[in-house]
Amino acid sequence: MAVNLPLPVASDLHSVAGIELGFAQAGIRKANRKDLLVMRLAPSATVAGVFTLNRFCAAPVQVCKAHLEGARISGAPIRALVVNTGNANAGTGETGLANANATCAALAALLGCEPSQILPFSTGVILEPLPVERIQAGLPQAIANLKEDNWLNAAEAIMTTDTQPKAASRKVVINGVTVTLTGISKGAGMIKPNMATMLGYVATDAKVAQPVLEHMLKQAADRSFNCITIDGDTSTNDSFMLIATGTSQLEVNDIDTPEYAALAQAVTALSQELAQMIVRDGEGATKFMTITVEGGKSVEECRKIAYSIGHSPLVKTAFFASDPNLGRILAAVGYAGVDDLDVTKLNLYLDDVWVAKNGGRNPDYQEADGQRVMKQSEITVRVVLGRGDAAATIWTCDLSHDYVSINADYRS
Repeated sequence: MAVNLPLPVASDLHSVAGIELGFAQAGIRKANRKDLLVMRLAPSATVAGVFTLNRFCAAPVQVCKAHLEGARISGAPIRALVVNTGNANAGTGETGLANANATCAALAALLGCEPSQILPFSTGVILEPLPVERIQAGLPQAIANLKEDNWLNAAEAIMTTDTQPKAASRKVVINGVTVTLTGISKGAGMIKPNMATMLGYVATDAKVAQPVLEHMLKQAADRSFNCITIDGDTSTNDSFMLIATGTSQLEVNDIDTPEYAALAQAVTALSQELAQMIVRDGEGATKFMTITVEGGKSVEECRKIAYSIGHSPLVKTAFFASDPNLGRILAAVGYAGVDDLDVTKLNLYLDDVWVAKNGGRNPDYQEADGQRVMKQSEITVRVVLGRGDAAATIWTCDLSHDYVSINADYRS
């Protein structure tokens, strides 16, 4: 059960002119479930993507990168995205690449464009052959129900161990123009920055120049999907895509403009909402934790310490048990790899409770106060280093018995 995460409502998800979404039940891994998604884009759309840094990156990631680079060189627009769940097409070698390309070719033939104008995505079990013939057979069904208002169905079609779909939407007014943004994401386990077993797709009807869109995407990723962790495992398939369909009157052609700042802020805020949904739906999660490290010399060292806390199984299990064994947090700070850290300047807070003062237990700290906070479903851990002005925030969840059960049974 997701932590304080309401189910999305289809009517709350705004259509974005210039993108249509269609789904199918292709039986890729399990029968009678939505597992294939097609997103068809207007010719005016620009597309940018960031992908996993795992050296074992999946075949579709490799193909996506090649097709995006080709589009950048040729100027030919990306016309569609195709996503399958149930099979990651990772660790599949040359056969996997051939199957990813065959998927692109099949969809291109149906849409009347070139295979290089298609971006493929896969998520699911690693090291198993992609049942490409099932995807090819399901594509006509997905195309037949292409609609602009299919966002909730799209969110459902990309789920794996997610307990619920993840989608969000908003409208913002920039220079008198109403701009629409809608996005979906998936992910519940194997979540760690750069990025995770996650897929994220955000679309806006603004017209954004390609290099500007790429800058906007990286900025949004660094402040959203690259600030979450569930279990510390970096996946083979993670992808985050930003699509600007170019159908509204707002044009953004330079990063040094008020229009860019306003749109980038909206994209980042929506991306953060989608990223936090992944953590709230972490496999077996019962608590959502915000970890903020401030007073550092650099953002990099603040993130390093935040992730050390967020990845610690001892810290995460303590939160699951509501056990204020908070020395585990100090230990995680200490082994984070900041070699010149002066721990005598460190202060630790749990929500409003001052736990550690100048590197030791706060004389006024009472364990009952720590336990009161630990019992909450949403908790903030704040570490103050006392060595500079930099800060960083990440989001994570606890580690429960159900996490082990879900992953032990994943292929069953």
